[in-house]
Amino acid sequence: MTLFEITITLLIVGALLAAIARRLQAPYPAFLAVAGAVLAMIPGTPSLALSPDLVLTLFVAPSLLDAAFDASPRDLRDNWLPIAGSAVAAVVLTVAAVACAARWLRPDMPWAVAIVLGAIVAPPDASAATAVLRALRPPHRVMVILEGESLFNDAMALLIYRVALGVALGSWSGWAETPLLALSLIGGAVLGAVLGRVFPPMIARIEDAPTSVIVQFVSTFALWILASRLGLSPILTLLCFAMEAARRAPVHMDARLRIQSYAVWDVTIFVLNVLAFILAGLQLRPILAGLGGVDWREYAIFGGSVLAVCVLIRMAWVMSYNTVIRWKIRQFGTRPPRPMTLPTIGTGLVISWCGMRGVVTLATALALPDDPAAAFPFRSIILFAAFTVVLGTLVVQGITLRPLMQVLRLPDDDQVGREVRHARRRAAEAAMEALARDASEQAIALREEYGARLAGDEEPRHATHRLRQHRILALRTERRVIVELRAAGEIGDDAFHTVEEELDWAEMYVARTLAHD
Repeated sequence: MTLFEITITLLIVGALLAAIARRLQAPYPAFLAVAGAVLAMIPGTPSLALSPDLVLTLFVAPSLLDAAFDASPRDLRDNWLPIAGSAVAAVVLTVAAVACAARWLRPDMPWAVAIVLGAIVAPPDASAATAVLRALRPPHRVMVILEGESLFNDAMALLIYRVALGVALGSWSGWAETPLLALSLIGGAVLGAVLGRVFPPMIARIEDAPTSVIVQFVSTFALWILASRLGLSPILTLLCFAMEAARRAPVHMDARLRIQSYAVWDVTIFVLNVLAFILAGLQLRPILAGLGGVDWREYAIFGGSVLAVCVLIRMAWVMSYNTVIRWKIRQFGTRPPRPMTLPTIGTGLVISWCGMRGVVTLATALALPDDPAAAFPFRSIILFAAFTVVLGTLVVQGITLRPLMQVLRLPDDDQVGREVRHARRRAAEAAMEALARDASEQAIALREEYGARLAGDEEPRHATHRLRQHRILALRTERRVIVELRAAGEIGDDAFHTVEEELDWAEMYVARTLAHD
């Protein structure tokens, strides 16, 4: 079977499994990983070896940019302490605990190698958790913490991985390379922020939607490769680039291009996730083939222990932090910058249980040198442990997350809904003010439409050419206002994107009717 036929088959299988997972309201990455593992055990199934660099560039880069583009800096600032704790402290604790457990189980394993293993399995991937949680509508703060953590924990884990790998291979020269390491992080953030300011005005000059989308994807991969070649952190580079570009794209890109590009991005990210998690499962065959005649019981105990440590350390950290914060609130009160759900035992349990590992864990494990002349020590058992953690967390935590949410019954605080209503009201009021000086019949009719919207009524379905021109002016005024509201921190990005999409569709409809008049 050719590579093309294999890819098509995997996409069909993945789409069917994703549909089944949605019907069962379960995380589709868990279904896909299990399906890949089952396929790997079927005789005759092709063995697909993945290049780690290709995995990180092809699968991680677009998903990271997509998540960072939708992230809300305001919400991240409001919840910076729990996000930083999960992305930094929890990762470091997991690395240390896994390294100690590995050394206890395999005393002959050097500390540097054990730390490499800890860095590989430390960073959770929130995509599987959010796939379930979005349908269950948990408190907005839970989603912000999980998504914010997933943006930064990869960078922390890969930093530890890079240093420990260098020590294990004897290529790390200690403090002499520390300035270069700091430059890698700072330089990546600066490069991403600068390009994020420059890119939106440049791409706005492209009026052809397919060309615009292609340039967006090529730029994503090119930026990742450029940062890697310059020795900078590609994750921080893409993260800062996406968050900076998201501030400017609504002003420079018109509705038609934005709607089409968003639709393509949604489909592409889904396709990449399908391929990534099925291919992750298929890696079971080469991993098992590399074990040879080892003691299976020893490997099973080792992999299961690492899995248990990853789950328990995350729960210990999150629940300890949750307990301290709840005590602090009881003793001293709290003044959140805006209404939000305060930490509870239930929210802590949900966040602690959303520790599923994904593509980054598998890619960094496969990136370990496998040259027969100088193979990385303990590579086979590290690969087995990494795969056990990925599959175990996806299946155990992913499948049980929905029942846990149903037992806890966390209330939906409707924070995004309130901000959406606020943005709609303010935008409609501003549009009416923009039309206030126009005494034409069309302007009066349009003001009546906006008045009806503020009252909760539906808009009329028929409009004249002149009325549509006034509506375009009003829609552009609404867009300017919601951009200002987001910049001022009155609404978050979730509410902003909801109203932005509504305005985009309205603007597209009016522009199309004007073109036919």
